[in-house]
Amino acid sequence: MTNTVEETTSIRTEERSSLLGRVAGSPLVRLIVRRVLIAIPLLFAISVLVFALLEAMPGDPARQQAGMDATEEEVESVRKRLGLDRSPVERYVSWLLGFLTGNLGRSTVSGQSVAVLVGERMAVTMELVLLAFALSLVIALPIALLAARKPGGVFDRIVMVISMTLLAVPNYVLALLLVLVFAVSLRTLPAIGFVPIEDGLWENLRSVTLPVLALGVPISCFYARFLRGDLVEQMNSADYIETARAKGVGPWRVLWVHAFRNSSFGLLTLVGLNVGGLVGGTIIIEQIFAMPGLGMMMLQGAMSRDVAVVQICVFIFAAVAVFANLVVDVMYAVLDPRIRYGSR
Repeated sequence: MTNTVEETTSIRTEERSSLLGRVAGSPLVRLIVRRVLIAIPLLFAISVLVFALLEAMPGDPARQQAGMDATEEEVESVRKRLGLDRSPVERYVSWLLGFLTGNLGRSTVSGQSVAVLVGERMAVTMELVLLAFALSLVIALPIALLAARKPGGVFDRIVMVISMTLLAVPNYVLALLLVLVFAVSLRTLPAIGFVPIEDGLWENLRSVTLPVLALGVPISCFYARFLRGDLVEQMNSADYIETARAKGVGPWRVLWVHAFRNSSFGLLTLVGLNVGGLVGGTIIIEQIFAMPGLGMMMLQGAMSRDVAVVQICVFIFAAVAVFANLVVDVMYAVLDPRIRYGSR
């Protein structure tokens, strides 16, 4: 009986080892590991660049913190307290080691833990970005498909004119127009402020509607125009489209199943490249709508020379863009096995 149990345990251990070996050796896992290994030095380079740029900024943070009327002794005291009396290399190494161990330092303005400040603000910015991203795709996909179904038709022309118009309007101008219409004239949505989800989902959605529209609508126009153009090109020139039509496949199925699959690669690339711009757009939008997110915190930190705050905010924005491109690369490989196996 004991031998039987031991044999069963041994067989299961071998099966688990075999399964782990197959997973570790799969082209997709190797691709993910390779992309992660590339992302690490990239993030390191970004952190060095951000630190160097902040060092190059004019002004003396110690003088700013101590006040313009402070004596030299008081300024030196502040400099020592903030660690500014050390060399830039020592300060960068100290920051990097703290970052790797979860210690992000303290705000030189408020004295609060930067990790706590980031935790409080992160949820606001991430909700804004995710909702704007979802809105842009929800608007862009059906519009692009409908416009590509009959290029040059009435709907296609209307879409092209509206999208071109909205693309020409900067998102901060669109934000102000939305405030004038929905907050000032119609009084249906709040112009400023943010209500956390814990205080009510409905009120939370009302508070983020205008910022999400200001961020998401211009991007949806960009996606719709790009996808529509790619779909039309596929429908007019691709051999596999002609083959599908010759087999009697319906026009909507040809568009959705055959053309859209190939066009989705171009859209994925665009989305990956656009994430950085979307996250960066929150800096202005949060300021306009008085939303307590990372964008507003970074802007306030830059104005007050709060190096620790600016440094981590810029790093987070860059890391989000790098991570988004990593996800896009993985999705490429999932959608097209040739990329998966070609990456060996």
